[in-house]
Amino acid sequence: MMDNALVMVIIILLINVVYVSFFTMRMILTLKGYRYIAAFVSMIEIVIYVVGLGLVLDNLDQIQNLIAYAVGYGIGVIVGMKIEEKLALGYTTVSVITKEYDKDLPKQLRLEGYGVTNWAANGLEGDRMALQILTPRKYELKLYQKIQELDPKAFIISYEPKAIHGGFWVKTVRKGKLMK
Repeated sequence: MMDNALVMVIIILLINVVYVSFFTMRMILTLKGYRYIAAFVSMIEIVIYVVGLGLVLDNLDQIQNLIAYAVGYGIGVIVGMKIEEKLALGYTTVSVITKEYDKDLPKQLRLEGYGVTNWAANGLEGDRMALQILTPRKYELKLYQKIQELDPKAFIISYEPKAIHGGFWVKTVRKGKLMK
């Protein structure tokens, strides 16, 4: 009897981890504009959800099943976020402000394969160089490391652009020619 209860708890926990991971991925795919993939993932997600919820509702007198469902949900959120981090869908735009004109940061970053636009800027303490850098999200951390290596005092802000159109760099990325 106790073995069956433990097996049920493990099954409910695992089902909910998988369900919530699918749920998280579907939401991210939807937000990133991958409609058809998101729709397909949602079909799998709802089947898993119904099975897991059915197991809990059929056994509401067993509090451990409800606890397993809740714990599985929490773990599923973390797992879904980790999967999304690994997939790193989309692009990031990074804005950098630096005092380092003499190091020629734009040229060094372009040699690494990043798309860089730069211009002269003026800050509270004088002249600065502003850079706008577009990179696939999977190279974002590598870009931050490179910027820090070139200028440890650089001011960095990043955000995800909703739409990208035109430019030579986007064509290069889509052809898979970025990052040697």
